[in-house]
Amino acid sequence: MADPMRKTDRHYTYRDYREWPDDERWELLDGVAWNMSPAPTTLHQRILGALFRQFAGAAEGTACEVFFAPVDVFPFLEQENEIDEADTVVQPDLIVACDEARVVRRGHLGPPSIVVEVLSAYTMKKDITVKLDVYERARVREYWVVHPGDQSIMIYRLGIDGTYPEDPQIVQAPDAARSNVLEGLEVKLPVGE
Repeated sequence: MADPMRKTDRHYTYRDYREWPDDERWELLDGVAWNMSPAPTTLHQRILGALFRQFAGAAEGTACEVFFAPVDVFPFLEQENEIDEADTVVQPDLIVACDEARVVRRGHLGPPSIVVEVLSAYTMKKDITVKLDVYERARVREYWVVHPGDQSIMIYRLGIDGTYPEDPQIVQAPDAARSNVLEGLEVKLPVGE
């Protein structure tokens, strides 16, 4: 498992982020810049496409909308006029936004209702440690971590105490994962990849 390149020489904000080259993908986690290269694998993209179709189908006719990467999410930001000072900007693989007022031109303000990350060798460590902490602190109601190699989904659900459980629910393919947030959502991972 490779570690992504990080910029730790100073505290970065979205103002810095917007000045970086368009062909580079970065995330900011508490002021530390994390490089998201290389591009995802075709398996990652197949899984993400299948997930998007299932999530979007369940969201149809509801107040929720589904977005897939790249979309900037500002999990701790409430006001769009403060966007340049944000020091945490993530690009999850998929989000479910159930509050239309939080969807702005540059992305999503505050925590989405659901965040989904499809693990890759390059981002796995960050996704299951640093980003898990960010999503919990931001109070994302459900954080789904999809492990292509294990053909499993770990679901972290925010408890009434505002924390995720130490042991998330694990759903193994071909079983379906269900959401407590998006009613009627039943997700099956593509198997045999």
